[in-house]
Amino acid sequence: MSEINNREARKRILRERMVSQDDSEEKELEERSERKKKRRRIIWVVILIIALAAVLGVFLFRRYFKFSSFEASWSKDLNRGSFAGYKRLGNDLLKFSRDGATCYSEKGEELWTASYEMKNPAAAVNGKFAVIADQQGTTLQIFSEDGKTGTATTNLPIVKAAVSSTGVTAVTETDQSGNYITFFKKDGTALDITIKMKISGDGFPVDIALSPDGNRLMVSNEYIDGQDLKGRVLFYDFSEIGKNIPNRLVGAFIDSFSKSLVARVVYLNPTYSFAVADTGIYFFSSKNLASPTLIKEITESDEIQTVFYSEDYAGLILKNTASSSRYRLEIYKADGTAVFKKEFNTPYTNADIDDGYVFVYGSGNLTIYNMAGTEKFSGEIDPQVSAVTRGSAPNEFILAGSTFLRSIRLH
Repeated sequence: MSEINNREARKRILRERMVSQDDSEEKELEERSERKKKRRRIIWVVILIIALAAVLGVFLFRRYFKFSSFEASWSKDLNRGSFAGYKRLGNDLLKFSRDGATCYSEKGEELWTASYEMKNPAAAVNGKFAVIADQQGTTLQIFSEDGKTGTATTNLPIVKAAVSSTGVTAVTETDQSGNYITFFKKDGTALDITIKMKISGDGFPVDIALSPDGNRLMVSNEYIDGQDLKGRVLFYDFSEIGKNIPNRLVGAFIDSFSKSLVARVVYLNPTYSFAVADTGIYFFSSKNLASPTLIKEITESDEIQTVFYSEDYAGLILKNTASSSRYRLEIYKADGTAVFKKEFNTPYTNADIDDGYVFVYGSGNLTIYNMAGTEKFSGEIDPQVSAVTRGSAPNEFILAGSTFLRSIRLH
């Protein structure tokens, strides 16, 4: 009996040892697994830190680093002849002159060319459509980024032309009795829409702008009130919204411009537009299509010399009388929010905004700012440069002159 008990005791001890050993092995496996998980977590944390540091480094580099020089990437000689200017057309460059227009890609490739004859060509662009009108003449050419879409002829001399991103074009014409705003489809066919303004009562349009969809027209208008010449900004709607509104006039802003002359009006995008007067810059919202609103008035005591813009921003360069710097650059978002201001002394003739960069150039100089207000580059360039745009590669910019296209890369 004793022997049986001893045997049972030994079995029990053996089982306990085996259980203990199994528990020990399981615990070791769990600890090993936990150590692996911990190592993986540490590795992922390190990778995340490196990635965040890289992103931060790129952000800081793009935001604050200033380039000191550049090198030419490619260059293309263009045909000599008459030259009027350049306009950004979609992602391409439209060169226009008295005898025709040519469109070039961002790599300098000639995409298409179109011939015409004009004495005083002026171009306007909205997205992927452009109009070139013969000021004081009676012809206009309408283009998309793929080439010419139409030709139109007016009855009276052309004063101004505007185009929408759908190709609808508006033109102001004038004679002794008054002014007329007429409209054309992208193929040049006349639309049955005319706005007449008698000089004696309605005043005369100074500038016009079309909304991207072509349904709304913005007009800067000057009129005589007693012995005074006053300004106002008018909005017309040619969609179903304005159908039941007298003369389709959905907005008239008078009080803010009672002592102003309104020189420019611009539709930046479907919602926001702005007007520039000798008293400042004024931003409008068309969120309510039936009732545009003036959302921001920025008065300026200094003379506004240059107005430029993109789909998202509006820019001004003013004479600077408050400090020793000759000029002041001001950039605003489409809703009138100030982005940055910079003072400078470098002589210039033109300014542009493209893809988040501001270019101030001319007289053989070029200064590039980003939207943080950082001066990314300032240096000498070919004095014949007539336009500057962003290229397709990082730090690449296109310099366009009457006889050349040139790509440069900053470094």
